[in-house]
Amino acid sequence: MMPFFIALQFLTTFPIQLKAMPSKHQNGQSLLFYPVVGLIIGGILALLAFTLQSLPIILLSSIILVVWIWLTGGLHLDGMADTADAWVGGFGDAERTLKIMKDPACGPIGVLSLVIICLLKWSAIYVLLQKQQFLALILFPILGRLAPLFLFLTTQYVREKGLGSSLAEYIPRTWALVVFVLCLAASFYFSWLGMICLVVFVLTLVYLRLKFIQRIGGVTGDTIGAAIEISELSSLIAFVIGLHYWVN
Repeated sequence: MMPFFIALQFLTTFPIQLKAMPSKHQNGQSLLFYPVVGLIIGGILALLAFTLQSLPIILLSSIILVVWIWLTGGLHLDGMADTADAWVGGFGDAERTLKIMKDPACGPIGVLSLVIICLLKWSAIYVLLQKQQFLALILFPILGRLAPLFLFLTTQYVREKGLGSSLAEYIPRTWALVVFVLCLAASFYFSWLGMICLVVFVLTLVYLRLKFIQRIGGVTGDTIGAAIEISELSSLIAFVIGLHYWVN
């Protein structure tokens, strides 16, 4: 169970105390449990939506977004902001881009990216609640946490001494592929809407991977965090758009 608790400690704000220092193999194995953590996060959000559905939708959507961010400690949003700052400030240069990503300060582009991400996510949550698609809230955190599996399986980690270097080296590739495919298959529970969501999610990951390779030759922890946020959002928006046009 150690790999699961590593994933839960890293990806959430739950008060998890590890009894021993994890090995590199256990860190690599923890990637297999990222979608499980996504399931837990999504389950909490869906339960919250069911329980508080009598509240005004505008208030409930705000509560769900805040809880969503709180559960993750803003970890991926931090990566999103750093990546956005580096992409604009790096002027297309890989070394400068990587240097800016290591700067803990958040620039105006980073702040703007967070505003855009949160605004779009809030709007999409509002529509989901309006359509009473509470169960769909489980799907998107799962898909978002498939992004690290995809990127670690297919893309070089560019920082040799970064935390992700050991994850990339010791990830159980066969099992990671199995987990990735099985979690993608969960989208089919939502029929055509799930298929639309799935296609957009995969295309988003492929596009991001291409851009990461073009700019810095691979991925870093920050770009993986950005990939989680962007793929999570793109699948959410695709679901909502499909829900609006397909159902109506």
